[in-house]
Amino acid sequence: MHSHDAEAVWIVAPRQVAIRSETAPPPGPDQVRIAALVSAISHGTEMLVYRGQVDPGLPLDLPTLAGSFALPIKYGYASVGRVLDVGEEVGHLAPGDLVFALHPHQSVYVAPAALVTRLPPDLDPALGVFFANAETALNVAHDAAPRLGETAVVFGQGVVGLLVTQTLRLAGAARVIAVEPDPARRALALAVGADVALAPGPELAAEVRAHNDGRLADLAVEVSGAPVALQAALDAVLDEGTVIVASWYGRKPVTLDLGGRFHRGRLRLRSSQVGRLAPETAPRWDHARRAATVAALLPRLRLAPLQGPRLPLERADEAYRLVDAGTAVQVVLTYDGGGVGW
Repeated sequence: MHSHDAEAVWIVAPRQVAIRSETAPPPGPDQVRIAALVSAISHGTEMLVYRGQVDPGLPLDLPTLAGSFALPIKYGYASVGRVLDVGEEVGHLAPGDLVFALHPHQSVYVAPAALVTRLPPDLDPALGVFFANAETALNVAHDAAPRLGETAVVFGQGVVGLLVTQTLRLAGAARVIAVEPDPARRALALAVGADVALAPGPELAAEVRAHNDGRLADLAVEVSGAPVALQAALDAVLDEGTVIVASWYGRKPVTLDLGGRFHRGRLRLRSSQVGRLAPETAPRWDHARRAATVAALLPRLRLAPLQGPRLPLERADEAYRLVDAGTAVQVVLTYDGGGVGW
């Protein structure tokens, strides 16, 4: 086996990207070499990195990343491709498999097998890029743990929010109310299963009551990335209610009123981060089980309405600017797949 020439996207300064030449060597014993087909740009964490809004001293949390948050950095975690070859200790993947990998935007790359998940062979690769966000949404559902018959409010209807709206329904929520300032995204929320889609505003709590038999919600999920939305989420839940914070605000400050109602109402504020499993599931679940669950879940989710523009790798700068402007729900970069085809 020989090394393979490749190209990768690097964020070289705030709101500036460049295509750099890379080399993808033969895989080591526990590694996989993959030819990319498509990769997705994250509207949340990746946009914080792109805008230079991450603490430059924060350690990298994936072995596939390179550089640092001080920039430049090779960043990304939603790549779909086909396996070219595998190391001698890899038994669960084979050449030709359609896979999802937690790897930055790169045409051909080597990744630890532990960060690679086989996808259903007949799945559209462009839908496979939703794997990482769907894993986040499943983790949110586990952290939120809605009871049968309860109402959930989801703040933010970007990709993750639209997936959370769906997973909370599958997890047992009887009613899901979406909150989103953009009218097009409110329409998308209704298309994927929200019962109601509301615009944020000072009367939001009253609107939640009006659409929920006179009650506030049992739980809320804040996944908009807007710090102001977290207070609105606290105001939207009943006493003893739970607010799940799935957003990462980076260095953006958050101001909350934790006075009378929060204190006396015993509201619960909980972080949900995909790097860790919900502790209640720990005796029974591990990351491999969660990944397999998400792979089987993808065909059941309404993903087609979430798809946005597809741009070739060489137009990465344009793709990032589209995401930064908020003009598309999901932007993907396309590759030739190293000649292996879709």
